[in-house]
Amino acid sequence: MYDPNLYITLAAASLGAIGMVTFAGLTGWRGWLALKHQELQAGGDIGPIQALPNASARIEIADLKERIRKLEAIAAGVDL
Repeated sequence: MYDPNLYITLAAASLGAIGMVTFAGLTGWRGWLALKHQELQAGGDIGPIQALPNASARIEIADLKERIRKLEAIAAGVDL
């Protein structure tokens, strides 16, 4: 029941699994950062709101502000 080899084996396997998960996560993170760096260097898409014309952007922002106001009123329990 108290075999020290079992505990050493479990600890080593756990440490190895944590190391592999960490390595995979860091590799993915570096890949994502490289992708974003390439997008910035290429002058890629900056986003849907900034790509809209000025008047359309103002209308969209006003619409979003109105929705937020309504949601805040609902959350506060005020009837509109």
